[in-house]
Order: sequence, then C-alpha cells, then structure tokens
Amino acid sequence: MKFTMRFNPKIYELKNGYSSHRFFQDLGAGLTVSVVALPLAMAFAIASGLKPEAGLFTAIIGGLLISLFSGSRVQVGGPAGAFIVIVYGIVQQYGVEGLLLATLMSGVLLWLMGFLRLGGLVEFIPVAVIIGFTNGIAVLIGLSQIKDFFGLPVQDVPADFFPMIQTLWRALPQMNLQALFVALVCLLVVFLWQLGLQASARFLRNKQSSHFLPQMMHFLSHIPGSIVALIIGVLLVLGLDLQVETIGSRFGGIPQGLPEFTAPAFSFGLMGNLMMPAITLAVLGAIESLLCARVADNMIKDKHDPNQELLAQGFANMVVPFFGGMPATGTIARTVTNIKNGATSPIAGMIHALALLVVVLIAAPLAQYIPLAALSAILMSVAWNMGSWREFGRLRTYRPTYAFTLLSVFFLTVMVSLTVAVQVGIVLACFTFIYRISALTVAEKQELPELEDKEGIRSYRLVGSVFFGSVTLTEKLLNPMATKALVLDFSGIIYVDSSGVHALKEMLHVYQERGVPIFVYGLRAQPKNILWRTEWLRELGPSQVFDSVQEVQKALAALQHKQEAEGVGTTK
Repeated sequence: MKFTMRFNPKIYELKNGYSSHRFFQDLGAGLTVSVVALPLAMAFAIASGLKPEAGLFTAIIGGLLISLFSGSRVQVGGPAGAFIVIVYGIVQQYGVEGLLLATLMSGVLLWLMGFLRLGGLVEFIPVAVIIGFTNGIAVLIGLSQIKDFFGLPVQDVPADFFPMIQTLWRALPQMNLQALFVALVCLLVVFLWQLGLQASARFLRNKQSSHFLPQMMHFLSHIPGSIVALIIGVLLVLGLDLQVETIGSRFGGIPQGLPEFTAPAFSFGLMGNLMMPAITLAVLGAIESLLCARVADNMIKDKHDPNQELLAQGFANMVVPFFGGMPATGTIARTVTNIKNGATSPIAGMIHALALLVVVLIAAPLAQYIPLAALSAILMSVAWNMGSWREFGRLRTYRPTYAFTLLSVFFLTVMVSLTVAVQVGIVLACFTFIYRISALTVAEKQELPELEDKEGIRSYRLVGSVFFGSVTLTEKLLNPMATKALVLDFSGIIYVDSSGVHALKEMLHVYQERGVPIFVYGLRAQPKNILWRTEWLRELGPSQVFDSVQEVQKALAALQHKQEAEGVGTTK
C-alpha cells in the first residue's frame, strides 16, 4: 500500500481570490486579537516560571507559523493556559534549557502525528476525560496565581499540589494588602467590563440618543476587559504609589528588539528524562488545538483539516524553542475573538503576530510598569472561563461510571499530575466501554415456527460483538444445551475478535462431541471473514452455513426426516 502525504494549509485558498475587502476584515480582526493576546502571553509565561518575553516571542513566532500552515481558516495560536502547570513543572525540575528541549521534542511528535494522519484519533478521547482535566488545569492555574494575587513573599512555589498548598498557607499571613487591592479591582474590571457594555448598549437601544453614543459603545466593545484591567492596574500603582511588584521590579522589563537565536541544549540522557513531559505537551497541544478548530468550524460553518493542523503545531513548536519560547497551540479565546471580529482567512492570525512584534519593538519599555497582581487577576478570570463548572452539577444525571471517570481525572490532575490523570481516565473509559458493549451482547431465544417438531432444537439470535469482553455469551448456548440441533442467527453480530473465535470453537467442540449439529445463518462481512480465516466455519461444515432462516428450516426438516427414517429402520 502506497502512503500518500497531503500538505494543504488553508492559506492556499487565497490563490482562488483574495479581495481588499477581506484583507481589511482580517486586518481589523488581527489587530483586535493582538490586543487580547498581549496581556495573556505575558501572564502565561510568568505563571509558567518564565520571563514575560518568552510568552510574547511564542505568540509572535508560534502564532505566525500556526496561522501560516494551519488547517483551519481562523485558528489563532500562541501560549495557552493549559500548558502552565506542565511547563512550570518542567522548569522547576529541568530548568529553562530542559523546557526548550521538551518543546522541540513535542513539536517533532506533533509533526509526526500529522504526517501519520493521526489527527482523527484525538476525537476518540472521551468527553469525561477532557472535562475532567480541563477543570483540573483551571483549578491549578487559579492556585498558581494566589502568590501574586495576594502579593505573598514566596520565592519559588512548589509544582506539586500538597507542598504548594502548604507553602501558600504558611505565607498567607504575610500578604500584601495593596497587591490584593489591585488584583481585586482588576478582577472586577475584567468580569464587569463586557457586562457593563452590554447593559449600556441595551439601554441606548431603548432610549432615543444621538448616533455618537451607540458608535462609541460599539468601539469600546472591541476593547477586551483584560487590557482595561492592565491600564487601571498601572494607574492605581503609579497614581497611589502602591508598593506592588511589577514586571520591571521582578524581571527588569522586557527587551526591546527581536528575539535572539538560542539553540536548545541537547543530550540523550536529558531527552530520555524529558520523553514523558514531551509526550504530555504534544498530546495536550493536539487536543487543545483540534478542539479549538472544531469550535471554530461550528462558528464559521467550515471544516478544518486535523492532520494539517497537527503539522502546523509541529512546525511552530520545533521553531519556537530556538528563540527562547514556550509551547504553542491553538487557543479558543483568541480564535473566538478572531471570528467575532470578522476574520476570513489565516492572514488575520498572521497580522495578530506581526502587531505583537511591533508592540515589542516600540512599546516594550512600558511593560515594566505592569503590576503582577493585575496579570494574576487576568489569569484568575481565564481559569474561571476555562472550566466547565456546570458539568459537576450535572453529574447526577449521568451514569456512575461517567461521573467516576470525570471526577477521577479531575482530582488526579489537581493532586497528582496531568499525565497520570489522562492515562487513568482513558483506561477507565476503556473499561467502561468494554463493560457496556459486553452488556449489550446477548443471545436472544427465538422460535422457528415452520418446524412441526421443535423438541431438542434451540434457536438463538446473537446481538452485539463476540469479543474478549463478552466471551461468556457462549455459556448461555451450552446451558441448557440443545439435544437435536442448535440454530444461531448471526445477523445481529457486527464484530468477532480472536478471543470470541476461541470461545466459539470451544462451544463447537462440545456440541460435536455430543453429535449435535450447529446451523448458522446471517453472517456479516467481518464475522464471516474471521471465522473463515480461523477455520471455525470449516470445522462447522460449509453445508451447515446458510444465508436465511428459511434455508435453515428446510435443513432442519430434512434432518428430522432422516432421524425419523433412521429410527424406523432401527425398529424394524
């Protein structure tokens, strides 16, 4: 079989025609998204234990490459909140050099996933697992921001849950009330900004007002609450001369210029240690980007290419580490903002990256005044919006196995690690699936109305799959056992595996030892194929395999006449 690889980024669609009108739509959307991405990129980097420029360079380089090679028309990439916990753990254990190598390795893995066309497999991850670890990550993001939200004098917060809680609890009496004040004000601004604008717009629609006010409200609606919160945070700190830690006081500001080329440190020993973190980054990046692309598809009525999307993520994460960046993926908040502001093509995402580059080149010195408490408030709001909290209240309406899987993944994500949580969640989901499919595999007793003498003849209609999880199905066919003939309707069997064949062979041998024939009909393609290949049908006898129940009834009638004739001959 010849393997074919298709490389077809969505930007190729521009060759079919790209008007100036579409460009100006993409320009407006890209500029708006850059405003949203600016504080998030810095906040994600700081929360991950990195300098703020690592997030900005990732948003610029990763965002540009993801849009350039993306399999979605409107996907916007960059650093994501889902990576914070993993990146922070890698930095704590292996340092920044370890993170760069892990990011490079995850990029290679993502590229291979796209090259091998594995994009569709991500959709098989159960919803309970996705919701569980998403909510768990949201909780961890919130916990990671307590230090700056309360202004706690802690140098390094442990990455593990219980030591983290212990460290934060011990430092809580030493909180900085001024930092807490700034954080609370900024958090209120983030949550109330859009609500206030929507309420004002509704009020103006019900009142006769000048045309100027609705236009002003429309303009303000494009300004994200996070930017407003940053500005207010800066004004509070400077205007009231508050003693609050800022980007300048902790990191010395952001360098004004292009990122420098940095080759990740390479060693086979370090690669071995980073293999599991790299796999975690790759899998999480794939899930995040493809879920984001699916959300975008529903909003713009389009269809993304999941394999091309993984290739784009792979390219971005292979390049970003050489410029001191962190892992990048498609992000839902920025992508939704992109769509709502009229984006029509990947050009919008590329403009967002270039706009961030201009900000770094021109306005980088101003970043030193941004209070870390304001950034922590923004991340608190990100964590809240990220979680599907209502799903906890709906658990009572689902099966206990679903609730157990979701809660297990959630608590393991928070208290142990995301890697263990996803592994356990998938295993639990697999066992749940096996149990449900085995429960649906049954042998239904049925009658054969055309036969005059039915004594000693048993007929069953098999439904479901005869596989390793349902091999006990054959026990029902042996107890009670037919004495003259056993009829099996396979029309309801959709799948048979090797364990199922083994169980069927054991049943066949028991009947053959008793001299009781088995008649089979209604075989579908897959069960028929494997039963021929494993010689079960040959052992059964081709003369006892039929296409319909009518043929089986004729064979049974002939068998009865033969047995009656043999009985008469014996009597004589």
